[in-house]
Amino acid sequence: MKKMKRVLVGLSLMLLMSTALAACGGGGNSKEASSPNNTAPTTDNGSASKGGEKPKVTINLWSFTDEIPNMTQKYLETHPDANVEFKTTIIATTDGAYQPALDQALAGGGKDAPDIYAAEAAFVLKYTQGDASTYAANYADLGLDDQMVKDAGIAQYSVDIGSKDGQLKGLGYQATGGAFIYRRSLAKDTFGTDDPATIKNEIGPGWDKFFDAAAKLKAKGYGIVSGDGDMWHAIENSSDKGWIVDGKLHIDPKREEFLDLAKKLKDNGYHNDTRDWQEAWFADMSGTGTQPIFGFFGPAWLINYVMNDQVKDTNGDWAVTEPPTGFFWGGTWLLANNEVTKDEAKKAAVADFIKWVTLDTSEKGLQYFWANGTMKDGEQGTKDSVASSVVMSKSNGEVELLGGQNMFDVFVPANANASGKNLTQFDESINLLWRDQVREYTSGNKDRESAIKTFKQQVKDQLDIDSE
Repeated sequence: MKKMKRVLVGLSLMLLMSTALAACGGGGNSKEASSPNNTAPTTDNGSASKGGEKPKVTINLWSFTDEIPNMTQKYLETHPDANVEFKTTIIATTDGAYQPALDQALAGGGKDAPDIYAAEAAFVLKYTQGDASTYAANYADLGLDDQMVKDAGIAQYSVDIGSKDGQLKGLGYQATGGAFIYRRSLAKDTFGTDDPATIKNEIGPGWDKFFDAAAKLKAKGYGIVSGDGDMWHAIENSSDKGWIVDGKLHIDPKREEFLDLAKKLKDNGYHNDTRDWQEAWFADMSGTGTQPIFGFFGPAWLINYVMNDQVKDTNGDWAVTEPPTGFFWGGTWLLANNEVTKDEAKKAAVADFIKWVTLDTSEKGLQYFWANGTMKDGEQGTKDSVASSVVMSKSNGEVELLGGQNMFDVFVPANANASGKNLTQFDESINLLWRDQVREYTSGNKDRESAIKTFKQQVKDQLDIDSE
C-alpha cells in the first residue's frame, strides 16, 4: 500500500472508493498509461557506458505508484558501484488499468518485459499463487534463501502471501499488521486511563469485550468506531478460511458474523454509520463528526498517510494498542520475472535490488531508511512499519500524532499475529459485493437470508463461481 496509502487517499477523495490497500508508503504521483502498449512514462536512472566500460544492466521496473521507482534513486546513491540503470513504468490502478497492462507485458516477453514488478494486497495472489504466478521467479533462484528471510524477521503472513507450494516469489518492504488506534482523551473519560496495556484488555480479546467497551463509550456519548467498514478488515483477515474453498464460494462463520456485528453497531448507535474513504469518515478522525469516535482499526500507514492529514485538533490525542483479533490490511509485494534467471548479469542486478528493498537489515538498507523516515538526507520524513522486525527493533517509531508513543512496540507483535492464509485472487471483487449486501441488511432493506442469497447470486453472475 499503497503507494497504497496515498493512492487510496487521493483516489478516494476523487472517486469515493476503497480498495485496500492498498499497498502502503509515501509519495504518489502515479501516471496512467493510455493503453497497455503505452509504457510511458519511463525514467532511466544511470548513464550510458563509456569506451571499453562494461554496458550497464537495464532493469525494467513496473509499479502502480512512484513509490518503488523513487527507491531506485536511493539505491543508486547507496550503491555507487552498481552497474545498473532502471527503466520505470508507472500505471495507476485507476479503472483497473495496471493489471491488464502488466499481464500483456509479462505475456509478451522480450527485452521490454518487466524484470521487477509490484503487486498490492488487493490482487497480489494472482501473481504469487494464481493465474499469473508462472511468470514469477522463485526468490531462491535469485539467491535469496529462506535463511535470509528468517534472519530479517519477516512476518509470516507476508511470506505466506508471497509463496506458492513452499517457494517464495514475493516480499514487501512494509508490514501492514493492524492495531486499534484510539483517542486518549476519550479513553481517560471512559476507562480512567489511556494506557495501551489497559485499553487492549478493555476492547478485547474477542468481539464480546469490544462491544462491552462500545456500551461504556456510548454511555459517555461516544461511538467506538466511525462505520462498520472499520471492523471489516479485522474480521476479513482473521477468518479461518477465505472466500473460495475447493473452487466454490465459502462464507466463513467469522465473515458471516459480520452481518450481526454490523447490525449491532448500527442498532445501538455505536458508530456514525460512515463509509470508509468518504468525507464523514475523515471528519471522525478530526473529531468533527456526529458524535466523537473512539478509534479506528488499521496498520501504520493509516496513521501516517491518512490520519496524519486529517486529525487537525486531535493531533497527539491518539495511541495504538493490540486489537481484539490479529489482522493485516494492505501492502505491496515485489516480484521478479523468471526470465531474469536466464541472464547471470541481470539476475545478479535484480536480486541485489530486491534484497536491498526487502531483506537488508543494515542501516544502509531501504527498510531502515523507511522505518526512520530518513530517505532524504537531512530531512525527517514519515516513519512506517516495515517488513523486518529486526529493523524495527533498532529504529525509532515515536510519532507526534500518537503523543510520542513508539508505534513499533505495538506493530511488531501485530505483524506477527496477522494471517495470510485466508486470501484468494478474487477478494477485491467479492469483498465489494459482500459489504454492499451487509449494508442492505443493516439498513433494513433486506432480511439476513435475502442479503446472503443476493450475495451468492452476484458472485455466480459476475465471477461464475458457485456456492457450496
